[in-house]
This record gives sequence, structure tokens and C-alpha cells, in this order.
Amino acid sequence: MELVLTVLTGLALSAACGFRVFVPPLIAGIAAMTGHLTLPDAFLWLGSWPAVLALGVAAVAEVGAYMFPLVDHALDVVAAPAAVVAGTLLTASFTTGMDPMLRWTLAIVAGGGLAGAVHTATGLTRWTSTATTAGAANPIFSLGELVAAVGLSLAAFVVPVAAVLGLLVVGLLLLQRLRRRRPRVTITRFEEPAIKVEERV
Repeated sequence: MELVLTVLTGLALSAACGFRVFVPPLIAGIAAMTGHLTLPDAFLWLGSWPAVLALGVAAVAEVGAYMFPLVDHALDVVAAPAAVVAGTLLTASFTTGMDPMLRWTLAIVAGGGLAGAVHTATGLTRWTSTATTAGAANPIFSLGELVAAVGLSLAAFVVPVAAVLGLLVVGLLLLQRLRRRRPRVTITRFEEPAIKVEERV
């Protein structure tokens, strides 16, 4: 049971990387420094002052940049591979009691895959917002993503099962929203006008 909870914690943190790349590692580092998280030897650096400070600066810069329309789209492209890498590392750091082959397979496929899927979904939502509001609503979406990243990261340590279930609910809502906004193509059939023939008497 403990192994299942640690795996769910890693997956929840990995998914949170899809919202913001640097926020979940920063929260994990702070948790390690305060004694709320025990890191394996290979990831002890995450709970060090240099790592926490660097992640803090990167997180602030990332959050601030996402508040500007157009800049956020450029960041989506750059952050996509970074989110996958961060998600992979976070899942790997929480599954140290497993076979190495299974551990890294789970980290890459599940952890990195979740982070990439969440990042792709948020990027599509942002494009929809740009198309419908000319980017005016993008900062609101960015703020919501930040809240989701922080909330999911904190929930990963407290109630990892609820965090993963909440992520699934958010994913379903995003898919439903995207389906509603998908443009529908209608084909109009043109009929030739009827020609009236008048008989002259």
C-alpha cells in the first residue's frame, strides 16, 4: 500500500509539471528541506538550498512570463519537453523501491506522459482562449493553471489518491470544453432554381 501511495504521489507531481514546470519540483524541494519528504540519495540535491533557490527564481520567471499573451504560446513550445523531463524525474524519485527497469519505464511512460498530456491540454485551451478573446482571457487561464499546479502539488503529499482523481476530473472537463469549442463544418446543398414555363394562349 505504501508503494502505491508513493507512486500516486510521484504521478500527481508529474502531472502538476504539465501546468507549471518548476512549481512542483520547488514544492518537493521545500518539503524535503522541512523534513516532510525523504528523498533518495540520487535526488538529495533537490532538497538543497542552491536547488530550491534556483527553482524559486525559475518558477517566478515562468509564472510571470505566462501572464503575457503571445509570450505564453512561445513558452508552451519551449516548456513541452521540459515538462516531460521534470515529470519523468519526479516519478522516478518516488519509486525507488521498485525494480530499476520497471521504475524508469513507469517514470517515462506514466510520469512523463502525464506531464506531456496535461501540458498539451492546457496549450490547446490557451489557443482556444486566444482565438475567442484575442488573448484577453489568457492571464486568467494562466492564473488558473498556477493554482492547479500548486494545489495538485500540495495534494500529492496530503491525499495523493484524491489528487490523481482530481486530475482525471480536470482532464475530462478540458476535453469536454475543447469538444464544445470545436468548429462544426456544415455542407450546404445548392439546388438549381426551378424554371417555370408559361404557356401562351
